[in-house]
This record gives sequence, structure tokens and C-alpha cells, in this order.
Amino acid sequence: MPLAAALSVSSLVLRAKQLEIDAVRQLASRAALVDAIGQLIQGLQRERGASGIYLASQAQRFADMRRKIVSEVEPLEAQLRAVFAEHLEPAQGATAKALSLMAWALLGLDALAALRSQIALQAMGAHDAVAAFSHLIAGLVELVFHVADGAGLPSVSRLLVALLHLVQAQEEAGQERAVGALMYASGLGNEAQQQRVVHLIDAQERSLQVFAEFAEPALRARWEQEQLAPGVAQLERLRRTLCIAKPGAALDSKLSEPWFEVCTERINALWQLQVELVKCLREDCAARILEAQQDLQDSKGLLRRLRDNPPQRTHAVDRFFDTGSLPSAAPEPAGSSASESTALRDLLQAQAARMASMEAELDAARRALHERKVIERAKGVLMARLGMNEDAAFRVLQKTSMDQNRRLLEVAEATLSLPNLAFAPPAPPGEKSPG
Repeated sequence: MPLAAALSVSSLVLRAKQLEIDAVRQLASRAALVDAIGQLIQGLQRERGASGIYLASQAQRFADMRRKIVSEVEPLEAQLRAVFAEHLEPAQGATAKALSLMAWALLGLDALAALRSQIALQAMGAHDAVAAFSHLIAGLVELVFHVADGAGLPSVSRLLVALLHLVQAQEEAGQERAVGALMYASGLGNEAQQQRVVHLIDAQERSLQVFAEFAEPALRARWEQEQLAPGVAQLERLRRTLCIAKPGAALDSKLSEPWFEVCTERINALWQLQVELVKCLREDCAARILEAQQDLQDSKGLLRRLRDNPPQRTHAVDRFFDTGSLPSAAPEPAGSSASESTALRDLLQAQAARMASMEAELDAARRALHERKVIERAKGVLMARLGMNEDAAFRVLQKTSMDQNRRLLEVAEATLSLPNLAFAPPAPPGEKSPG
């Protein structure tokens, strides 16, 4: 019976530690997935920008560059497909939602050949091409969001939240590059495109604020240093030229290439941060796996030492009940020593403080992800019920937030709680509204 009990304790302890290692390995696998997604997103962003300029300039610009970029993106597609295949294995721990998002992304990847053929033949407009690429990239970003939402370790959660918003900022910068390139390549100002550029500039700032909140201090400092680069000033000048041009006014089409280059510099800087962040994520997972494996070995040693070296008090009990000698004193109960009680209390307090700190970090990460979800849902409600585009919907939320001096999250939550009647169009003059 004692042997069975010992085996049961050993099996449970070792199995628990092994499950902990498996969980961290799954997180490491997610980091590899995010890395592959990020590489493809960056390639598709470049292809989107080059394709937009190619079509907007009637194939006069970026023809060779577009073909070169396509040849560089195709291996990244194959790489992501291979990573998707790995996540079909049960050991990877992929959720049903993650697999569904991968399937949706594959639909977009399967349609890329036809999209590229249409672009090469100039069989579609520049705006539609940019929108098609953005649609595919949005699904990939959503997959990154799902991965970030499922992490259970505080340090990993913080890194994933920072990574998610960095990926989002990079995509917003990529969209800005594509939309601005369309305007410059077309040679004409366009009010709708100008509004999109302004919205994307604001969105980047919001995403980068969250990134800075959750990223490692060294990465924050590195990004702040990037803001002093000469290309940033040039980007601001080109942005200003775009945004103040009157609708229909002439733009210098030759500026499409400098615009593309300076935007690419910014995106590349964000990409380098992403590379470093993924590296930190992988290193954190590797360190945790190593630590857990060492604990596993220690657990085996502890169990062996436990069998070979019973606690001192058991020797006292054995002596007390030894029939070959007279008992000198009753064995003291465990924990009777003041020093032992103090040490135990200190240990429990330290563990409680560590758990509280971990829970606080997880809560902060979850709040950031929750806010993004709520704001996106509120934008969707305004778009569906009032026929707004995404830019206009966000502007309504943002303006209401400023006018009422309330947090954007509070305005979004209030929007979601409003009944459908609140979004009904006004009744024509002379007609009574329902109710």
C-alpha cells in the first residue's frame, strides 16, 4: 500500500511537470506560427504597394519591382502552408478557431495566383487590388490576434500583446504606403483617399502606444530612437503634401517612388522590431522549457531522496516505538519549531505575492485585448446599422469620446448596449416615428 501511494504521488508530480513543459512548447510553436505569418504579411504588404503603383501608373512604374517581389513572396507562402500543416497535429494544441482562421487564410492564398494574373494584365483597378491584398492580410492579422488571446503565461502574454499591436501598426503603415502610392501615382488629389491616410496615421499611433506599454524597455527605446531618423521628417513632408492637396488637384507622380521608399523605411524599422520581439518570445519560451525540464529532473531526484532519506521526525517515531529500548520522550509534532513555522509562512507569502503579480500582468494583457475587441465590434455595429465605412465609424466613436470626456472603450461599450431603435433613420417630415 505505501508503495502504491508513492508511485501515485510520483506519477502525478512528474505528469504535471510534463504537461507544463508541453504547454510551453505549444506556446513556442505559436511563436513560430506568428513568425511565419509576420514574414508573409511583410511580403504581401510590399507586393500590395508595388501592385498599386503599377496599376495606378498604367504599368509605367514598378513593373520589374512587382515581379521581383512576387518571386520573393511565393516561398513565404509555401513556408506558412508548411507551418499550418504542422498545426494539424494534436500535439500542437491548435484550437478549432485557430484552424478555422488558417483555413480562411488558405482560401486567400489559393486565390493569389488569379489576383496576380489580373494585376499583370491590368484587368482590375489599383484600388481593388489594394483592397484584395488588405482583405487577405486582415485575416492573417486576426490569426495573430487569436494566438495572442490564448497565452496563459504573464511574460509570454505581454510579449504577444506587444507583438499583436506591432503587427497591426505595421499593417496600418503598409496600407498608408499603398493608399498614398495610389494618389501619387495617379497624379491627382482624392478626398476619400486623404481621409484614409489620416485615419491610418492615427491608427498607427494608437497601435504603437499599446506596443510601447507592453514591450520590453529596450525595444521601446529603440523605436523612440527610430523617430529621430532623417526619413521620418521626409515622410511627414510627403504626408502633408498628400493631405492638403485639394480634390482633383495635380500631384507630382514622380513622388510615388520617394513616397514608397520612405514608407518602406518606416515599415522596415517596424519589421526589425517585430523580428526582435519574436526572438524575445522564443527565448522566453526556451528558458521556461529549460527551467521546467530542470524541475522535472529535480522532481525525480527529490522523490528518490524522499525514499532513501525519510524525514528526521520519522526516525524519532521509529525510536519511540522501538521495542528494544525505553522511550525517552514523545516525538514532537511536525511544524512545532518556531523557525520552521516562520520559514513556511515566509514561503507562502512570497508565493502569494508572485501569484498576485503574475495575475496582474495577465489581467493587463487581457484588458488590452478586450478593449480592441469591443472597439472593433462597436465600429462594426455603426457600419452595419448606419451604412458607414470603417473610417467614419471610428471617427464617430473618437469624437463622442472627446466630446463627452469619456474613454474610447466606454463609448464603444455604450454603443453596443444601444437598442436597434437608436440607429433607426429619422422619419420623413409629417410621418410619425414608430412607438
